[in-house]
Amino acid sequence: MSAAVLTTGEPTAAAEAPSASPRRRLPLTVVLALLVLALVLAFSLVPGLLTRSDPAAGIPAAKFTAPGTQYLLGTDHLGRDLLSRIVHGSASSMTSALVAVAIGVIVGGAIGLVAGYAGGWADAVLGRLVDVLLAIPSFLLAVVVVTALGYDTRNAAIATGVSAVAVFARLMRAEVLRVRTSVFIEAARLNGGSGGYVLVRHVLPNAVRPVLSLAVLQFGLAILTIAGLAFLGYGDPPPASDWGLLVADGREHLLHAPWLVLAPGLTIAIVVLSVSRLSRFIDTERNR
Repeated sequence: MSAAVLTTGEPTAAAEAPSASPRRRLPLTVVLALLVLALVLAFSLVPGLLTRSDPAAGIPAAKFTAPGTQYLLGTDHLGRDLLSRIVHGSASSMTSALVAVAIGVIVGGAIGLVAGYAGGWADAVLGRLVDVLLAIPSFLLAVVVVTALGYDTRNAAIATGVSAVAVFARLMRAEVLRVRTSVFIEAARLNGGSGGYVLVRHVLPNAVRPVLSLAVLQFGLAILTIAGLAFLGYGDPPPASDWGLLVADGREHLLHAPWLVLAPGLTIAIVVLSVSRLSRFIDTERNR
């Protein structure tokens, strides 16, 4: 009877095969953000993928042409194709933002790493330096730096990177202070590891991950800062096609040619929002 019960009854838990966990899909907003960033990066590397028009050459007879089939985003006051100018301007905007983030990560990360690991007078001196930088609004600091260096996009990128140093330094210092008291750090020291070896081999890899997550978010903020500097005239002069400069040029014709402001403005907003969404997703996955 027991055999019959086992044969005809419900399957036991031991007999059930474990079901494979479904693969987790990326949220739709993250996929869209990745697509936007991939397109912008592709256009910045190979602008001829989307347009073959010269961004600096215009047709006077076609000035202020509204968006349509011939000019997808319309033309400006000199008859220049606005789509071509936005596409070619993506290279300058994206490259400048990458340079700014690299400066912030390298310089700020180094300051935070030394301050958090060395402690003592080094932490006190570097901490006061970071406090001074944090006390100055980042955009104002960028304006001061670019004024001292000169007006062009390269200097605007350097100025934006300098304004972000304090943010990365503070985060790196906090992470180093957390990591250096861990058990595996004490074990590495007891095994005879030198201070430099422990710092590079154990402390840095475990402290840098939150900094890299912040770097993605800072990339979007750098795009905004550099666009703001270009809008105020601290970037490359015309006929450059930086996104901020395009907005500045178009504001004079806002009433009768609103696309000259809307197109580059929406481009900046979409790219920055995409970077922000990707940063939030990375941070969520890191804390999961």
